[in-house]
Amino acid sequence: MTNTKHSDSTDYLDQEIVKKLDENGRIPFSEIAKELNISNSLVHLRVRKMQESGIIAGFSVKLNAKQSGFETITYTGITAKEAHFSYSIAEQLKLIPEVVECHWVSGKYALFIKIVATNNDELRKILYERIHQIEGVGGTDSFFSFGSAFEKNLPLK
Repeated sequence: MTNTKHSDSTDYLDQEIVKKLDENGRIPFSEIAKELNISNSLVHLRVRKMQESGIIAGFSVKLNAKQSGFETITYTGITAKEAHFSYSIAEQLKLIPEVVECHWVSGKYALFIKIVATNNDELRKILYERIHQIEGVGGTDSFFSFGSAFEKNLPLK
């Protein structure tokens, strides 16, 4: 895959195709073609090129955490005892199904993660019995999510 800047490799048509896919990831390419007044093969070509360049990272199903039984959602900062532990901590976090995002960050924390749990008791167990047991974890601070005001995809310029 080529690592291409989005501003160098996308144009208005790519942006419109992505906008349609973002609105409905299951929309048939033929419908996109019809709505944009272009050929079906051109939509396929443009999507494939955006995939090959890495602009489109993939297609997936987005699950609703609350509807799936996860009542507690937190964003949790993890401090490391020493900076070099952050990589091995991240590898261990991958093994915990309830940790659904992990980011290296600057500032007080080495890592910032998103945890989904069925309730607060389960969250406590995930933190104390799983995360705090990982070698190198110095501590955690959790921020409870009361709900998402909005979520949107990246702007494509």
